[in-house]
Amino acid sequence: MTDVIPAPRAAAGSPDRAVPLDRGTTLWAAEGTGGTERWLRGTLGAALGLPLAPGAEDDPDSVRLRLDDTLEPEAYRLAAVPGRGVEIRGGSPAGVFWGTQTLRQLLGPDAFRRAPVRPDAAHAVPAGVIEDAPRFRWRGLMLDVARHFMPKDGVLRYLDLMAAHKLNVLHFHLTDDQGWRVEIKRYPRLTEVGSWRARTRFGHRASPLWDDKPHGGHYTQDDIREIVAYAAERHIAVVPEIDVPGHSQAAIAAYPELGNTDVVDTSALTVWDDWGVNPNVLAPTDATLRFYEGVFEELLELFPADAVASTGSAGFSAFSSFFHIGGDECPKEQWRASPAAQTRIAELGLADEDALQSCFIGHFDAWLAARGRRMIGWDEILEGGLASGAAVSSWRGYAGGIAAARAGHDVVMCPEQQVYLDHRQAPGEDEPVPIGYVRTLEDVYRFEPVPPELDEPQARHVLGTQANVWTEVMEDQARVDYQVFPRLAAFAEVAWSALPAPAERDFVDFERRMTAHYGRLDALGVGYRPPTGPRPWQRRPGVLGRPLEGPPPSR
Repeated sequence: MTDVIPAPRAAAGSPDRAVPLDRGTTLWAAEGTGGTERWLRGTLGAALGLPLAPGAEDDPDSVRLRLDDTLEPEAYRLAAVPGRGVEIRGGSPAGVFWGTQTLRQLLGPDAFRRAPVRPDAAHAVPAGVIEDAPRFRWRGLMLDVARHFMPKDGVLRYLDLMAAHKLNVLHFHLTDDQGWRVEIKRYPRLTEVGSWRARTRFGHRASPLWDDKPHGGHYTQDDIREIVAYAAERHIAVVPEIDVPGHSQAAIAAYPELGNTDVVDTSALTVWDDWGVNPNVLAPTDATLRFYEGVFEELLELFPADAVASTGSAGFSAFSSFFHIGGDECPKEQWRASPAAQTRIAELGLADEDALQSCFIGHFDAWLAARGRRMIGWDEILEGGLASGAAVSSWRGYAGGIAAARAGHDVVMCPEQQVYLDHRQAPGEDEPVPIGYVRTLEDVYRFEPVPPELDEPQARHVLGTQANVWTEVMEDQARVDYQVFPRLAAFAEVAWSALPAPAERDFVDFERRMTAHYGRLDALGVGYRPPTGPRPWQRRPGVLGRPLEGPPPSR
């Protein structure tokens, strides 16, 4: 019971005793745990070749699933007792589900395959008791599918990988200058035009290399419904991000009237094929607001606020009510040069272009709140003030999160210098397309989401943390796997486990447990970075990156 990742709060076992799981083992599920019952048969049963037939509550050779309202909502208690089988109690259906993820780890790497590789092998759960609960409610992964599109099956695969690490929020970055990835029926050109670009720069924005093959793709509305439902079955909330008012050239390429037509010939714009901060931003007009209200109306139906609660996971629907509007990196040059934008500033009695952006963001804050949803955006949305219900993703270090929490806003900590997984994993020349600071597995393991500057009431505004996967230099699933793993395992432990202060964390023990975890990742087919460095096919020799030297800023 000592190889579990994330580390549980308490575990006590008998190393010389075990509870067998065989073809005679039954599965009993109390009311409210049916989703996990189906997952166990479809995933664990399929991997080990066990039918897990329905059984009785008192069957001594069984796996039993129960709800226990004396536990915290996502907490679980797993007891494996010889002669009494395995019992998993959860404070909610989510707690029961997280308990089965631990059960899967206890059964070894074969439990992570899709079909039995040793159908006649004996399987057993080490005898003992694990009692566990998460430190943070928001344990997220931001997946950028705008820069490089990830087909639907890849997204479903990442939801499974998140579930295996007890992560519960997928921040789904669906639009940017380089692509629009979700079908909007009233605006079909968003995907007809906006989801494809003619070519792609290969490497950092200073790289001279280009991939001249068109790149693109999008999710139909039924694809989105499937992704949301698949996530909900795994007690994961999906938070969509639609960027406004910056990072919007793909939308402007599809509908030129959305741009600042009095400054630039927006009809000549195409979906951007480069990286960086784009000057072509949305025009701050009533027509633009109405356009995006139409977009958001369709998306609110696709991402219902009760997506997770509908599975019986009481207490966690709050995260599926969030809607991310971006709000970052919006250059103001076009607005300064635009007579229409300047007239708008005067009409609204605003001080400047920064106040105009704040007004733009505030409009959607109120619009979403009127529909029972909560706006969340990158920390730039703090500039100019926020409505009380809005939340902040703190990416430019800790400062935005500190300011937000002190102002009474909820915060998700995701500082670039600590948990941006596009940053390189080692200083060596073999690292593919080296971006940013070196962030090793140990660096991520020592990340602390709650800054010491916050007092206890302020710290309660830290909903949790997430790791961000920006895909400018990740052209396919293999590159995403390499950048994300094994660091996501370390991040998951930071988000879930009650760890000591960063300097006091036992990284040696984590590395020991990772030895077992690499076997699980191998069984799942994850192309992680090996501890010894990249394999030959994981390298990208000669592709220019943007390495930053020295330690990253601590704040």
